[in-house]
Amino acid sequence: MRKLYLITIALAFILIHAGSVAQVVTTNQEYPLPDGSLTITYNADQGNAALAGYDGDIYAHTGVITSASTSPSDWKYVKTDWGENTAATQLTKISGDTWQLILTPDIRSYYSVPASETIEQLAFVFRNEDGSIVGRSEDGGDIFINVYNNPYDITWNSPDTLAIYSIGDEIEINAVVLAATEMSIDINGTNVATNASNNINYTFQADQTGVNTVTLHVTGTDTTFTDEISFYVRTETQTAELPSANLVDGINYIDDNTVTLVLFAPYKDFVFVKGSFNDWNIGEDNQMLRTPDSARYWVTLENLEAGKEYAFQYIVDGEITIADPYADKILDPWNDQYIPESTYPNLMDYPVGKADGIVSVFQTAQTEYQWQIDQFEKPFKKDLIVYELLVRDFTEARNYQTLIDTINYLKNLGVNAIELMPVSEFEGNSSWGYNPSFYFAPDKYYGTKDDLKEFIDVCHQNGMAVILDMVLNHSYGQSPLVQLYFNGSAGDYGQPTPENPWYNQVSPNQAYSWGFDFNHESPYTKEFVSRVTKYWLEEYKFDGFRFDFTKGFTNTPGDGWAYDQARINILKDIYDTINTASPGAYVILEHLTDNSEEKVLANYGMMLWGNMNHSYLQSSMGYMDGSDFSGISYKSRGWSQPRLVGYMESHDEERMMFKNLSWGNGTEVYQITNLETALRRAELSTLFFLTVPGPKMIWQFGETGYDYSIDYDCSVCEKPVRWDYMDEPARKHLYKFY
Repeated sequence: MRKLYLITIALAFILIHAGSVAQVVTTNQEYPLPDGSLTITYNADQGNAALAGYDGDIYAHTGVITSASTSPSDWKYVKTDWGENTAATQLTKISGDTWQLILTPDIRSYYSVPASETIEQLAFVFRNEDGSIVGRSEDGGDIFINVYNNPYDITWNSPDTLAIYSIGDEIEINAVVLAATEMSIDINGTNVATNASNNINYTFQADQTGVNTVTLHVTGTDTTFTDEISFYVRTETQTAELPSANLVDGINYIDDNTVTLVLFAPYKDFVFVKGSFNDWNIGEDNQMLRTPDSARYWVTLENLEAGKEYAFQYIVDGEITIADPYADKILDPWNDQYIPESTYPNLMDYPVGKADGIVSVFQTAQTEYQWQIDQFEKPFKKDLIVYELLVRDFTEARNYQTLIDTINYLKNLGVNAIELMPVSEFEGNSSWGYNPSFYFAPDKYYGTKDDLKEFIDVCHQNGMAVILDMVLNHSYGQSPLVQLYFNGSAGDYGQPTPENPWYNQVSPNQAYSWGFDFNHESPYTKEFVSRVTKYWLEEYKFDGFRFDFTKGFTNTPGDGWAYDQARINILKDIYDTINTASPGAYVILEHLTDNSEEKVLANYGMMLWGNMNHSYLQSSMGYMDGSDFSGISYKSRGWSQPRLVGYMESHDEERMMFKNLSWGNGTEVYQITNLETALRRAELSTLFFLTVPGPKMIWQFGETGYDYSIDYDCSVCEKPVRWDYMDEPARKHLYKFY
């Protein structure tokens, strides 16, 4: 049986395997020409299948890769802005999940590409009307279609550029050159096939390990030329113990010139590592060794340049290409290009043409950050005034360096803790951060690792703790822990396989479920959670965590509301692990379950979110119904300790001033919808909020009466940054009142 282990989709602009997107899109022309029209058929149930079964209108977001493009993500002549719906980009539904788009009168005219540029590829993603659902390739990337400008362009249909085979595998070789009159194939210098045609096929049985070279000889009416493509035949995986008991999964720095990489990958047959240290080649030297228990793969890289950044990826069973799950820096081919130089200076270039998807980075001999405050004395839990903050929407620059400039503003406000919404690498750039992908890497969209450390250091110098919002309920498809064991055709959106050490195949809580659900009863998940939390406490000196949706930290079926002893045990274990790593660290839960369970967790030392948004907003708007906010007190819930983090607003809730101005009550002489009156109502609510004993939380800019709805554009969309509110006396008065 033929076993083809694809390393990567070829990234060369012209020589891209024509079948790599065939399941997602097909064309009526096998070899599209720039001066001809083209009918594209989109199969919505293929690729990532995000639009499978969709009944609304579907639009193409499309551009071209031309001779002026610098990378596969450098689209030119994009037809529309994102979310702009036009007749020229609207697909026609044929039947079921089959849709069509016609590029007319010809490809060049459709995209308005000048004759001076060569069109090399058409680039697509497909979306619904508002862009909230996006159809992509199976790995979440863009969809490309080759355009043929030269009749002597070569299309290698197989094997894919540099593939990994085993001895005895049957390897199909196929190439097409439109204008060829004769073609022949040599394998490792020996001629094996000749055909007087523009198409040649040959099936070869792998009989030697290492790099095998296929040479294509092409004859045309007035020219002859050759081209080469290589594939790799692997040796059997060798077994060896880890060279040291101190090695951990991920990147291990041995000295300034040596790194040992360890990948936890049970049930896998072989793993290679490729990177800038070997010019991204595959060879025997970078086939990883397997431990005797078949759980881990490892390799030691020597003679590295001290202080130099190296990018790398793992190729697992030849089918899965991932970055290191434990890397503290990654490169993203889709999003890094939009990070300003001012936010992340001298960001390492993505290895275009050599890697596919996200790559991880290691660097020996890194300069350590010099902390000004080594041991910070945290505020008592009962005295916490937490300021919840989304870096993206707090300053126009959206980075840590500018955030540092706001410390005096926050200090003068009187808060003693800042809670950062998730900052570990998440999918995309502009995000709330609850779609995490790499749990040890700060997202570069906000700045460098040292920028984050400096922000925390400056907060500590000013007496403010820093709490990290941590998402360990779920991950999404860019997580390498998901990708290692994933069945893309299972369920509605794919799902983890039964062998996945960290995730449930299906969430036991279908009523409230996002992404792919961590199995918190798995010992591997417990170990992972321990490493993640310890890392941020020790490496960045965070003072604790707010855990997102801990209601989901269970395998007990149901909606998660009822008392759950299994979940209590899991959370107690996490709490103990954190306090062993950093005694006194804050553990705040977004739990929102039955009070009987929250009381147990509070008595154990954890703090819990107390959502009083509805009651306070009803009161602020002047309505009696639903305005009882006595639940802001831990005593009203029967708790013995003040561990209820009460709030009137959070990132998830509607803004008080928006509701005051939109639906405030009133009379002929007293209207809460009046701006100054609405602000005074906010002051009154604050009085009955901050004076109640126990920790409290403020959502950013609530102190100046931020009055844009949470649904402005959409709930998770970027919001206007309104520092100019401080120029308005009534709003500044509210700030001072806080």
